[in-house]
Amino acid sequence: MAESVVQAGSSRGGALAGIKVLDFGQMVSAPYCAKLFGDYGADVIKVELPNGDAARRAGPFPGDISHPEKSGLFFINNTNKRGITCNVSSTAGRELFLGLLRWADVLIENNLPQQMRTWNLDYPQLQAANPNLVVISITPFGQSGPYSAWNGYDLNAFHLSGASSRYCGRPGEMPLEHGTFSADYYGAIAGATWGMAAVYGRDLVGGGQQVDVSCAEVIAASFVGSQNIGLVAQEGYFDKRTGVGMPLGAPATILPCKDGHVWMLALESGQWAGLCKVMGDPEWATLEMFKDMNTRAQNADILYSFIQEWTAEHTKMEIMEKCQAAGCPITAVFTIAEAAEQPHLQARDYFVDIEHPDLGRIRNLGAPFKLSASPGGPVEPAPRLGQHNAEVYGRLFGLQTASIASLQDQDVI
Repeated sequence: MAESVVQAGSSRGGALAGIKVLDFGQMVSAPYCAKLFGDYGADVIKVELPNGDAARRAGPFPGDISHPEKSGLFFINNTNKRGITCNVSSTAGRELFLGLLRWADVLIENNLPQQMRTWNLDYPQLQAANPNLVVISITPFGQSGPYSAWNGYDLNAFHLSGASSRYCGRPGEMPLEHGTFSADYYGAIAGATWGMAAVYGRDLVGGGQQVDVSCAEVIAASFVGSQNIGLVAQEGYFDKRTGVGMPLGAPATILPCKDGHVWMLALESGQWAGLCKVMGDPEWATLEMFKDMNTRAQNADILYSFIQEWTAEHTKMEIMEKCQAAGCPITAVFTIAEAAEQPHLQARDYFVDIEHPDLGRIRNLGAPFKLSASPGGPVEPAPRLGQHNAEVYGRLFGLQTASIASLQDQDVI
C-alpha cells in the first residue's frame, strides 16, 4: 500500500500533521471529532456508506430545499477531509475498509456496538487488522452496560445524565430539552482529547487501544458532577431547577432592555458598585435589603423591577459597554444573526469564508482552540459524496480507473 502519497492533511501543516485518521461516523459526534483532527493538520479520510452520512439529509438547506451536497450540518462538521464511499456490508467493501485500517493511526466511529459487530468490525477485529490503531468510539451510552445496545441520540444522552431535570426549564414545571447536539459535541471534544492521549501513549502501552466515550457520562461529568452528584452522595438530597437567575445571589439573571435582553451579573461588591454607578447611583440601591448579594437575592423580585426600569431605557450594547467599563460583567444576549456579525469574534478570526462547489462562498466557524504556532481551522470544504474515491483507492490500493468503476457498478463503493 503506497501510503506515502496520501498525506493531504500533512500538506496543510499543523500540530497533528502526520497523523492519519478514518472518520467512519455520521451526523455530529464522530464527524466533529474527526474534523478537530483535520483542522489541526491530521490527514482525515471520511468513509461513508454509499447512501451517505445521514447529516446530508438533515439540513438546514439553502431555501429549505433538500440537497445531499448542501446540508449545513454536514458542511460544518466535515471540513478538511477527503471523502470516499465504502459498502462495508459487502465482502469486497469490508476488505477495502480493512486495508484503510492498516493505513490509519486512528479510527473514529459512532455506530452502535451491535452494528459494528454485524459488520464484523467490532474492536477485537479492528485491533487484529491493525494492532497499533487507536479506535475512538463515541456513542450515547458507551460500549458496555445494559443501555449500550439501545437506540439513542444526543438528547437521549443528555436527559439520561440528569442535566435537563436539574437545569432546563422553570421551577416546578416540566423539564425542557437543551440546545441541540450539546451531548454530541461534548462527546466529540472528549473523544479527540483522549484519542490524542491514546495516540501518543501507544509506545507506553504497546499499541493502540479503544477510547470508549459515552456522551451521557461526559455530560454527567461536565454538567452535573461537581455541584450535584457529590451533594447527593454526601447529604442525600439534590438541588432543583431555579429557572433564570441564581437563588443565593443577585443580580444574576436575564433582563429585557430596549432592543432585546442582557445577562446581568453583579454579585461582588465592586461589581454591584459599578452597576450602581452606571445606573446613576439610584437612592433605592442604598436600601438595607440590597446591601449584599444574599439580601439582594432574598429581595430579587423587588430588585429586578428597579433594575428593569433602567434597562428598558437602554440598548443591549449600551448596557454591556458601560457596565464592562465599570468593571461589571454584564453582556448582551445576542441573536444568532448578531453573533455572526460580532466584531470581537471577527477580530479573533473566528469566522472564515470557504468556497464550496455547490454552496458557493459560505461563512464557517474557525478554530475553536487557537495554537500560537499552528492556529489550525477549516481550509477545505466538506467533500462531496465519494469525491475522492479515485484518488484514495487509486493511490492507496493501486486500483486502476476501470477497477474503481467496476466497484462502483457493484455498489461496493
